[in-house]
Amino acid sequence: MKIHRLERSQCLPVTLAEAWAFFVDPCNLCLITPPDLGFAITSPVPSRTYPGLVITYTVTPFAGIPVRWVTEITHAEEPRFFVDEQRFGPYRFWHHQHLFREVTGGVEMDDIVHYGLPFGLLGGIAAPLVARRLASIFDFRRTVLADRFGTMD
Repeated sequence: MKIHRLERSQCLPVTLAEAWAFFVDPCNLCLITPPDLGFAITSPVPSRTYPGLVITYTVTPFAGIPVRWVTEITHAEEPRFFVDEQRFGPYRFWHHQHLFREVTGGVEMDDIVHYGLPFGLLGGIAAPLVARRLASIFDFRRTVLADRFGTMD
């Protein structure tokens, strides 16, 4: 299985505490996910993530077919980082690091996603399509966050 990597970075003019509070609230995932993904949390969630938290969702990534996705928050160190890992879902492997650090005028947030695709050769053929789709999801997120919190130009 080939492991793919997506990295994104964004600076926001907010405090570290504000950034952390927004991103560790699982309900805010709905705000930063494109509507066409049909993203819905299907399990009860607390207002803050913590290591061991399991969250279930449905998403419709392709052709309107709903897919169950189960993730676990495996690591968290307030207010510096947390990690979500897929336990069941559309990927063969999913490991997403959310990193936060103070910078002059705000917070730099880094996302590092490692993922592997299912279906062997078919997954390999679909890899460019999946990479573009993931990039568009993170582009949407960047726009929503800039609209909500402003930018650091």
